[in-house]
Amino acid sequence: MAQATEWWKKSVVYQIYPKSFQDTNGDGIGDINGIIEHLDYLEKLGVDVLWLNPMYVSPQVDNGYDIANYRAIDPMFGTMEDFEKLLSEAHKHHLKIILDLVVNHTSDQHPWFKAAESSVDDPHHDYYIWKKGRNGQEPNNWGGSFGGSAWTYKESVAEYYLHLFAKEQPDLNWENPKVREEVYDLMKFWLDKGIDGFRMDVINLISKNPAYLDGAVREVEKYGDAHQMTANGPRAHEFLQEMNREVLSKYDIMTVGEMPRTSPEKAVEYTDPKRHELDMIFQFEHMGLDGGPFGKFSENRFKLSDLKQVLSKWQTELSAHGGWNSLYWSNHDQPRPVTRFGNDGKYRVESAKMLGTLLHMMQGTPYVFEGEELGMTNAKFDSINDYQDLETFNGYKELTEVHHVAPDAALRAIYAKSRDNARTPMPWNASEKAGFTTGEPWIKLNPNNDEINVEDTLKDFNSVFYFYQKLIKIRHELPVITDGVYQLVDAENPDVFSYTRTDDDDQLLVICSFADHVVDYKVPTSFRDAEVLIDNYDQIETDNLQPFESRVYKI
Repeated sequence: MAQATEWWKKSVVYQIYPKSFQDTNGDGIGDINGIIEHLDYLEKLGVDVLWLNPMYVSPQVDNGYDIANYRAIDPMFGTMEDFEKLLSEAHKHHLKIILDLVVNHTSDQHPWFKAAESSVDDPHHDYYIWKKGRNGQEPNNWGGSFGGSAWTYKESVAEYYLHLFAKEQPDLNWENPKVREEVYDLMKFWLDKGIDGFRMDVINLISKNPAYLDGAVREVEKYGDAHQMTANGPRAHEFLQEMNREVLSKYDIMTVGEMPRTSPEKAVEYTDPKRHELDMIFQFEHMGLDGGPFGKFSENRFKLSDLKQVLSKWQTELSAHGGWNSLYWSNHDQPRPVTRFGNDGKYRVESAKMLGTLLHMMQGTPYVFEGEELGMTNAKFDSINDYQDLETFNGYKELTEVHHVAPDAALRAIYAKSRDNARTPMPWNASEKAGFTTGEPWIKLNPNNDEINVEDTLKDFNSVFYFYQKLIKIRHELPVITDGVYQLVDAENPDVFSYTRTDDDDQLLVICSFADHVVDYKVPTSFRDAEVLIDNYDQIETDNLQPFESRVYKI
């Protein structure tokens, strides 16, 4: 099999949100030529793979995750020739490229859906999921991820169509073999151009339970939990094995599936090489640790004990059964990790380095989201009108109108969790428009770009960038990080997350403090004279840890 090389196990992936990376034509929107412009920067960081968020033709209702043409580049990003040049230049810089594959749903502007809604007799009608209502209402109680019902009625066919996300994102009917053939063809279109793999959007939602039963309803919500009824459906493995057989196995690529509501046991089934499905998945369990009564838009802080338990569980259970982890703190859908899990004030740099250490020394493939290597923070905007994200607007509306949360408290929740925290333009320098554009940025810049930007970071050899560069180099050089056994250490410590990685040749001890004060911590005797591979403080004191200190010992 082509995939047997498993080059992705030693790789580090850098995620680019093209809309916010670099604008070269002054329209305020990042573009493909902007990515080409910074390939030297990415090669300097040391990453191996670039994951690009969608750049296909799209009405941009959900920032490109509503696709109207899978085989064309949206003009806002450039042309197909620009993309082909990017692919060629990236490969010259020793950088592979993976694209987003969004095939649980399309845009309602896709020609398939335009045909599907025109007539029940059109062959494309069965490309989507349509149901008659019950008692003059929706077919069931499912809610869409962005608020409201997951069903919308179309008078033209007198039926409801399913959309697990926005109403402009109708779900494809994977039970129809023609849909699957269409998907496999479009995958081959991009793979034959030379891309190096796919990140598959909500790919475990493609098989719906044919009973279409009501979902559970939480007290504070009107609609039922659709993901409970659609995640890891009855034919999900069958469909992915078919995809592997028809497409993936024919190319030397990497695949990662975004999979909400997936347990380690399920993840093993998706990623066990003997099952011929995917290489790894994105799980969400650690992303849900700060949820609360209003779901993600709750003002909660995670508990370190929960974080230890969840990350350790994924480390040990996947490793024991031949699965593989993807490792991440942030992406285009999550707030900035230094704000969420660290300290974005006095100890911003220290906590950003600590979080990098904790993640990059674990077993799996690490993902760095653009700006994470700078220690970027959440963006504190003054008004809900400064945001652009559909989920954010719907969340704010629900908080204030349904749950009667005060506007200032609702805005605090938005500041903590909005997806737009990750989508502010990349700050290349301290100028008014951060070197991102000469025009008006499509979304406001993070107000602290004069303090946190690439130009200043590269001048400071103690910066988060150079620390990440070193973490990546260590991962490339030490097999124990790829293959070593994970063991949690000092599980009950309320301030420190520490673990070992062990193979036949080496043992690493990773120590990470989550405290904003000095912590008494005795390094185990066996490691006291060991080599310190990397640490985020100049001076190491054997019997205590500085605020947000991290160290990696090797024997």
